[in-house]
Amino acid sequence: MAVVMIAEVANLTEEIYGALIAQLTPALRSAEGFIAHAGGPSPEGGWRVVEMWESEEIAQAWFNENVKPNLPPEINPDRTFHAVHAAFAK
Repeated sequence: MAVVMIAEVANLTEEIYGALIAQLTPALRSAEGFIAHAGGPSPEGGWRVVEMWESEEIAQAWFNENVKPNLPPEINPDRTFHAVHAAFAK
């Protein structure tokens, strides 16, 4: 079942996010099970990242292999997963 991952990242700045997303976008776009990504400022401060994946297991594996090793030690995303029952794009 497809899932939406929502990450609240308190210490993430626009500069750090920009560098990470520039580095990881090609791999993310070609990742098995990847559907969509969005990121922007969080109302609580820091950054919010929202992704859609074909499964939580695929999303977790990709994060552990590609994102986690590239995050500064002080940045620890609070990630939650939610089942998707319908999704569509224009």
